[in-house]
Amino acid sequence: MALLAMHSWRWAAAAAAFEKRRQSAILIRPLVSVSGSGPQWRPHQLGALGTARAYQQIPESLKRITWQRLGKGSSRQFLDAAKALQVWPLIEKRTCWHGHAGGGLHTDPKEGLKDVDTRKIIKAMLSYVWPKDRPDLRARVAISLGFLGGAKAMNIVVPFMFKYAVDSLNQMSGNMLNLSDAPNTVATMATAVLIGYGVSRAGAAFFNEVRNAVFGKVAQNSIRRIAKNVFLHLHNLDLGFHLSRQTGALSKAIDRGTRGISFVLSALVFNLLPIMFEVMLVSGVLYYKCGAQFALVTLGTLGTYTAFTVAVTRWRTRFRIEMNKADNDAGNAAIDSLLNYETVKYFNNERYEAQRYDGFLKTYETASLKSTSTLAMLNFGQSAIFSVGLTAIMVLASQGIVAGTLTVGDLVMVNGLLFQLSLPLNFLGTVYRETRQALIDMNTLFTLLKVDTRIKDKVMASPLQITPQTATVAFDNVHFEYIESQKVLSGISFEVPAGKKVAIVGGSGSGKSTIVRLLFRFYEPQKGSIYLAGQNIQDVSLESLRRAVGVVPQDAVLFHNTIYYNLLYGNISASPEEVYAVAKLAGLHDAILRMPHGYNTQVGERGLKLSGPPVILYDEATSSLDSITEEVSYD
Repeated sequence: MALLAMHSWRWAAAAAAFEKRRQSAILIRPLVSVSGSGPQWRPHQLGALGTARAYQQIPESLKRITWQRLGKGSSRQFLDAAKALQVWPLIEKRTCWHGHAGGGLHTDPKEGLKDVDTRKIIKAMLSYVWPKDRPDLRARVAISLGFLGGAKAMNIVVPFMFKYAVDSLNQMSGNMLNLSDAPNTVATMATAVLIGYGVSRAGAAFFNEVRNAVFGKVAQNSIRRIAKNVFLHLHNLDLGFHLSRQTGALSKAIDRGTRGISFVLSALVFNLLPIMFEVMLVSGVLYYKCGAQFALVTLGTLGTYTAFTVAVTRWRTRFRIEMNKADNDAGNAAIDSLLNYETVKYFNNERYEAQRYDGFLKTYETASLKSTSTLAMLNFGQSAIFSVGLTAIMVLASQGIVAGTLTVGDLVMVNGLLFQLSLPLNFLGTVYRETRQALIDMNTLFTLLKVDTRIKDKVMASPLQITPQTATVAFDNVHFEYIESQKVLSGISFEVPAGKKVAIVGGSGSGKSTIVRLLFRFYEPQKGSIYLAGQNIQDVSLESLRRAVGVVPQDAVLFHNTIYYNLLYGNISASPEEVYAVAKLAGLHDAILRMPHGYNTQVGERGLKLSGPPVILYDEATSSLDSITEEVSYD
């Protein structure tokens, strides 16, 4: 049993040999056409349509080719250029266009998907921080919180040290009778203050660093598990999802999402929780030592400071969103252009691509400048609010000293406590802005995790039972459409007996590759059934189905890795001897050994590093094209 055609006999032989452990074979070359009515192609003449309608119906691949040459212009100019470039004959003669399998390409990875509520994101993230199956990580979280409390307690001690030192010096200077003892006494007190201050500062630093070290494993483990789950989930999603998403944007979204998780965890443990804990400690100390007025002024100042910071930062977030969008667009344009660098060079469009890329960078620059200017406003507002609050507190302390209810040491203590709060508060705007942005990035990540796989195993799906003697493929009245009301296959029925070779012939876009996708259950037919070895493929497990069917695709699919890795990929449990045997069977072994690093030679993306001689022979380069496309290509 096998499907479709191959470009190269040698690579096909290698793939066929590697499929020996599977229970179905691969067709190397088409030999016999399918009998029966076959697929029902739908006519779609574009010539009779208006300019706008005709332009909309042209596939994106042909648009890309023509725009590479044209650079820019209207749809009318595009159609004129298509005729001049001999692309129009393809459009006029084609009778089997269908929309691409993705149903519309989305530059935003979560476009068309429902956002996840922020509370659910936090809850999901905390489930990784406090996992039920990892008591060791839970213990680390508890220890980290203990060290957090210790660090803040030591920070509070420092202003008290200065208070007692100043009060002692004031009291002793007023009561000293023997002036000859004053220098020694002052020196002793100064030494005590310095030692106490040093011990407190060192203790706070020690607790902070130990907290960082203990919690580091929790944070990195959480990020690793989330990233792995997202990566696995994306691989399990349907083919249609991936065809409708730009890989560059998806990759960036995952990267930003994982970095967002890292930032939120760090902000939560190292910024937000410490600030909240320290505010409660300072307010309690001021209430107990100085009175309710001090606590109320402190809380009012911090409340105003926080409200102003949140409001302005929320307003500024839109500029960050614009920056992200421009960054996404620039990344997509760069990746798309670099992946198609040969096409760019063919049409001498390096400057056009650079200008197009620069357009996205200019949008990013504009949003970035707005973000920078509003940041200056935020910083000034924060400083003004804190200065007003500090002034009010110092005036209250001065009045208390005059009234005799407070000491000079209390004034020093209050000043020290508030200035200690100012340090983390200075970063509150940055932390809030970055946390908000991180949550936006995480939203994309967790939204992707919520995407349901439409094609999945049935409950109690059984493994496929198949042998080389029973490997018969049958399509029974199969109907399929990527886009509603635009049928690709209409009532197709055929059977490939076990051990036979059958060719499926048709124009480009007529549904040949669709048959392969349906057999692998990348898609489900809207009507009809597909049988393998007499079993409906929807009733068997996906893993057993895909292990039983081998395919060599039309495109050159090679990982950016070694030759050995690529040969092994079809059967990762194979031994080195089996890999070498396959290479010998395909006649590649000697050629591989002559390469610089033998089987460890890097092939580059899509195998491009294997090429590059001054003379190139195209062996059946148009074997995947129909006769119309092939004729225009040769012309």
